[in-house]
Amino acid sequence: MLLAIDVGNTNVVVALCEGSDIRHRWRISTDGKRTSDEYGVWLHQLLHLEGLKPADVTSIIIASVVPQTLFNLRQLARQYFGLEPLVAGDPGFDYGIEVRLPNPAEVGADRLVNAVAARALHPGPLVVVDFGTATTFDVVSADGAYEGGVIAPGIHLSMDALYRAAARLPRIAVEPPAKGLGVVGRNTVHAMQSGVFWGYVGLVEGLVQRISAELDRAPFVIATGGLAGLFARHAPAITHVDPDLTIRGLILLEAAHR
Repeated sequence: MLLAIDVGNTNVVVALCEGSDIRHRWRISTDGKRTSDEYGVWLHQLLHLEGLKPADVTSIIIASVVPQTLFNLRQLARQYFGLEPLVAGDPGFDYGIEVRLPNPAEVGADRLVNAVAARALHPGPLVVVDFGTATTFDVVSADGAYEGGVIAPGIHLSMDALYRAAARLPRIAVEPPAKGLGVVGRNTVHAMQSGVFWGYVGLVEGLVQRISAELDRAPFVIATGGLAGLFARHAPAITHVDPDLTIRGLILLEAAHR
């Protein structure tokens, strides 16, 4: 089985995959100081709870946007599984997709992995909207090349900044105002919910509209990340939701390099 590890700025997602099936997925907070031993104990316990052994893992692939984590994750693979991991973004790593940028190395591994999965699963042109620590929009052309994208602050970053900078504003959850309430806030919490939630819906709709104009046709829009399902219900521009898109891309890349 394949152990696919997706390291984001906030969380590390670890998925145990058999063929194209994701059998188990686990999540832990991202910490650049976490040691290979800490990862190893955590994963061995989780495998044991599912009736599995480290020997059941036959390959490992890693994509990380946090460089400090890579040394310990490589050590995890070697010490606890006896495997040399495949690392997306290593020098010379082949994503199997044309990257039409002056400096392809600038693109985060997760964004290219998402593009690989989107291209394999859906016809182009495509836009992948990833609701993570940052909200990213990645564009794949009709002929399957990665064209670039847009990076905006993630919704939780924006909320934290608002809470920290404005002394009298409370922390709120990411959700639309209660049913029946309009956009115009009648109290502070209502006003904040409208600004944060409908503001991000407007961000998605507006950027997809502008990207469509540059592509000269409407793209197929895939949303991924923890808040994808919530925003997809309120943003008609989103065509499809796939919370496991990055893991699917890692599965495809590991198979291509096998």
